[in-house]
Amino acid sequence: MSLQILHRKDHTQLLLDRPHRANAYDRATLERLSAALSDRKQPVLVVGSMGDGAFCAGADLKEVGHAAPEDALDLFSQKVFAQLAAFPGVTIAAVGGPAVAGGCELALACDLRIAGPKARFQLPETALGLIPAAGGCSRLPTLIGVGRAKEMVLLGRSIDGPTALAWGLVNQLVDDPLAAAEDMASQLAQRDPLALRLAKEILSPELAGSLARERVSEALLYGRRNGGESA
Repeated sequence: MSLQILHRKDHTQLLLDRPHRANAYDRATLERLSAALSDRKQPVLVVGSMGDGAFCAGADLKEVGHAAPEDALDLFSQKVFAQLAAFPGVTIAAVGGPAVAGGCELALACDLRIAGPKARFQLPETALGLIPAAGGCSRLPTLIGVGRAKEMVLLGRSIDGPTALAWGLVNQLVDDPLAAAEDMASQLAQRDPLALRLAKEILSPELAGSLARERVSEALLYGRRNGGESA
């Protein structure tokens, strides 16, 4: 099963379970994640991964290699991550290993991020002739500022846990991010859920216009990569 869903006493854990693919997500993983997010009654969600390797390596390259321009215009990963960002409960990413490309964007879609010693964050898409189109270009600047976001997106700079903490990309740097996320979830569960929901909505409005531009830009790049240069 590509996504483990574990219901705890005061929160639910959504754990990517494709360690043989560095926890890269495929369509089935995203569909299962979307279905889990349809249960909007959960007060707190913890998003993590199984194994002691990568948090998430992004989209499975076996699927991305066959993507067409129309796939970008209806980018499913962006829709699911937007669903995660708009989830009424508080969401916490427990990043125990590298969060690369779409994996970094998955973490960015959460409200809070806790990183471990092996955590690393990178958006390398421009080296592949693409852009971070699942929310990376839209959400990253609000967290770390435009200048640093450009450094990560344009240059594909990889940053480690201490740098991510100093830049404000993560909230905590601990030895066991999943355990710390569980502790934070317990603290959040003691607070008024409606107050948390309203505060979250005010603090993190969705940037719908920017997300649309991401999809259109990615569609153009898909077309060029697939032979559209001569058109």
